[in-house]
Amino acid sequence: MKPPYEITPEILKLITSISEKIGEVNANFLSKPSPQLRKENKIKTIHSSLKIEGNTLSEKQITALLENKRVIGPKKDIKEVLNAIDIYENLDKFNPLNEKSFLKAHQALMNNLIENAGQYRNQGVGIVKGEKIKHVAPPYENVPYLMKDLFEYLKNPNEIQLIKSCVFHYEMEFIHPFLDGNGRMGRLWQTLILMGKYPVFEYLPFETLISKDQEKYYNALSQSDKSGKSTKFIEYMLDVINISISELLDFNSRTLNEKDRLEYFSLLNKIEFTRKDYMDVFKDISPATASRDLKKGVELNLFEKIGEMNKTKYKLTTGYNKSNIIDL
Repeated sequence: MKPPYEITPEILKLITSISEKIGEVNANFLSKPSPQLRKENKIKTIHSSLKIEGNTLSEKQITALLENKRVIGPKKDIKEVLNAIDIYENLDKFNPLNEKSFLKAHQALMNNLIENAGQYRNQGVGIVKGEKIKHVAPPYENVPYLMKDLFEYLKNPNEIQLIKSCVFHYEMEFIHPFLDGNGRMGRLWQTLILMGKYPVFEYLPFETLISKDQEKYYNALSQSDKSGKSTKFIEYMLDVINISISELLDFNSRTLNEKDRLEYFSLLNKIEFTRKDYMDVFKDISPATASRDLKKGVELNLFEKIGEMNKTKYKLTTGYNKSNIIDL
């Protein structure tokens, strides 16, 4: 059964905007950002998603844990971060369309944090804010059937991937299949669903925008609960995604030095290219700067120069030594 929602003008506008930006991401070879950007975004994702759930560790502390350094902090918070690092460093091991994979992810995410991690709840639950009950989840006996239906919906090839990811996120939160970890699982699984079609979403920390204004996130969930359909939540999440992609494109427009540009471009695996191709990626540099960069790249054996003058092309060399870039 298809979960209820409406396609509003706002949803259509956001899908168009996101699709155009993804096209720009692909055109600028941004679908695989540099290792530094990947690391920064992974840290932001983990920090923001856990902060929403009350984790107190800072980005600096999470960075230290990612680098296998010792951190002083609440034992539970450290364990939450270590579990999340393990998940986000192994995203390719999870299948967003597979329910068993979903349960396996929850088991890893909540390992040694709750009993029966990786298993659906066996009792009734409700969400209380202050003295008010904000949401009463469906009876626990219904959870396996509701989740099975939700995964069947995910397999529908006629549904738009961007919408599917939002619908799953909302419906999963509504079902509240676990005693704990529902929020972080909803955000994680939306990322995986989007990655299935758009690899760039592995590097988009949209959780950061959610954590900056959590009230909007909870309001969107609440509005959808009241209306009995996920329309408002879809609008909210698509707006968050749209802003996140804009920020990625803005990041690429920042001022980079020669080392940054060469490292970044070398990782794009553009086998053969011209100076114009290089400048299409780094739009704010002059032809003279591009020429100096490429000359340096040839000296470092990152690129091989083919031809002269206006027929000059460059070819990415195989087996280049990455440390050459780092030592620039």
